[in-house]
Amino acid sequence: MNHWEQELIASVIFAITYVLISGRQLKILPLNRPAAALLGAVLMVATGVVTPERAYLAVNYDTIVLLLAMMLVSAYLYLAHFFEWAADVVLRFSRTPQRLLLYLTLTSGILSALLVNDTICLMLTPLVIAVIRRGKLPLLPYLIALATSANIGSVATLVGNPQNMIIGHFSHIPFSQFSRTLAPAAIIGLAINFIILRFGFRRALQAATIEREIHVVPKLDRGLFAIVCIVFLSIFACFVSGLNLAWTALSGAVLVMVLARRDTHEVLKLVDWHLLVFFAALFVVVDGLSDTGLPDAIYRHLQPLFGSSVTAQTWNLTWFSAAGSNIFSNVPFVLVAGKWIARFAEPELMWKVLALATTFAGNLTIVGSVANMIVVESAREHIEVSFWDYARFGIPITILTTASGVIVLLVLR
Repeated sequence: MNHWEQELIASVIFAITYVLISGRQLKILPLNRPAAALLGAVLMVATGVVTPERAYLAVNYDTIVLLLAMMLVSAYLYLAHFFEWAADVVLRFSRTPQRLLLYLTLTSGILSALLVNDTICLMLTPLVIAVIRRGKLPLLPYLIALATSANIGSVATLVGNPQNMIIGHFSHIPFSQFSRTLAPAAIIGLAINFIILRFGFRRALQAATIEREIHVVPKLDRGLFAIVCIVFLSIFACFVSGLNLAWTALSGAVLVMVLARRDTHEVLKLVDWHLLVFFAALFVVVDGLSDTGLPDAIYRHLQPLFGSSVTAQTWNLTWFSAAGSNIFSNVPFVLVAGKWIARFAEPELMWKVLALATTFAGNLTIVGSVANMIVVESAREHIEVSFWDYARFGIPITILTTASGVIVLLVLR
């Protein structure tokens, strides 16, 4: 197979894979994201674009291990009934619908920075729905707040979302150094998010009152919760000290397994194995395309558009990444665009720009991120959230949080 044929085949497989990934929402074919990515990986090997040995090497195991570890820690918090307890505390301390919106924004944003945004949305959505229904409140403001805040808050750390984990592995930026600039951007973004939702839903919130009903909430398992908290704090202390993110997190998760003395079958059932398969297969697909040199050729054509000054490159990469992550999905876009970062004037800053833009861009539309889809699909029995229901808030939230975040990065660089 000559180089031209290899490039053509890899490009076709890449295109088919991403059409099928998008097809989950478009209903083109009954293949979900993991199955579509797995098909693409198999086609890359079957057509000879990559060898089986090369396919194994293409998988970024640090990202897979880190995701697995954070899911395991979240699973133990779930078994300790932490999420039910937290949701009930938020309702009890919220005297007004507006304050409940604020508390939910903060809770979703903070937890997502610590425990991966997709996992937080998966765990919290059923609980938020139950809390809002108990309080006889409108669902839409709080569902949008949960999804958008999870996306925004997740940018603050290298373990907040999958694309940040990938960026952390390739950029080698220390955990604390990354959060020093991205955490302020997340805080400002959460404030903007709350203000937009508070103003946009002002009539619905003013007309509502929280009606409290007696409801039995599972009791917090204080012993298990204490174990998880102590180990979790130790994990983050190791992160800050510069230890390997993936194996530090996995060591902590296994330590919780040993100390908790729970049936590990129940814990492992709570791990999103589909997501891990999706990422592993996606690494193979993107690596097959990258080996052809096509992404480099695309960059050479685009390079003049980014400009030469740091400021111009920052803004242009921001909007390019925001558009690209909505077209191709944020993780696949990061895998491709990440290969260009070393050629920019300030690579470390551009890695942070890539993290911020691809994360905040997830709030643009209802299909902009997996977190959004988790929230909407989980609430489908109670409310139908249309594309415009979400977009009329998602568009201004994305534009304003992204713009403010870039300014923060430029000031703190």
